[in-house]
Amino acid sequence: MTELEKKQSGQIYDARNPELRKQQDHAKDLMRQYNSLPAGDAEARARLLTELLGTFGRNVRVNQPIYVDYGCNIHLADNSFINMHCTLLDTAPIVIGECTMIGPDVKIYTAVHALDGAQRFWHEPGGIAAVKTQAVPVHIGSYSWIGGGSIILPGVSIGDNVVIGAGSVVTESVPDNAIACGNPCRILKWNAPMECAEGEGE
Repeated sequence: MTELEKKQSGQIYDARNPELRKQQDHAKDLMRQYNSLPAGDAEARARLLTELLGTFGRNVRVNQPIYVDYGCNIHLADNSFINMHCTLLDTAPIVIGECTMIGPDVKIYTAVHALDGAQRFWHEPGGIAAVKTQAVPVHIGSYSWIGGGSIILPGVSIGDNVVIGAGSVVTESVPDNAIACGNPCRILKWNAPMECAEGEGE
């Protein structure tokens, strides 16, 4: 099994692998190009995002700058919106549903390391140490709003029609229709279940 296959399947992998480094370098180059584009050049922005991201839906807006790890593991559904200065460390898939808004300075992490420091590294001759990493996906549903400055940790799923208050640290999954905030993030109250918008549904 390759290091890429290990990473994508959630096993411990070696991030120093040349294939993975090549993917990261390519993503960083595209990211730098995207962040330097004129804000009004919608065509060039869409073209670069289509190349950088795994899935790029219709009418998606990603404000500059954005920071990614691999890019190809980020999936944005139709009408989703990411505000400026967001960091999506997509060692595993980050899936964002339709009509979902991600506020400024939000950080979404998918990399996991051992809690025991001795288990966190491979040790090699000459005193060289390398970090062991696992990758766990993050899923955010449709019609949700992630408030600015929030941090979403690896393995979290956030449902549909959810509001996460600004500055929250989301350590556990949040079900549909919840309004939650805090560090750690906790449910405060509930939204009414969504009805289909005009023109949607059957």
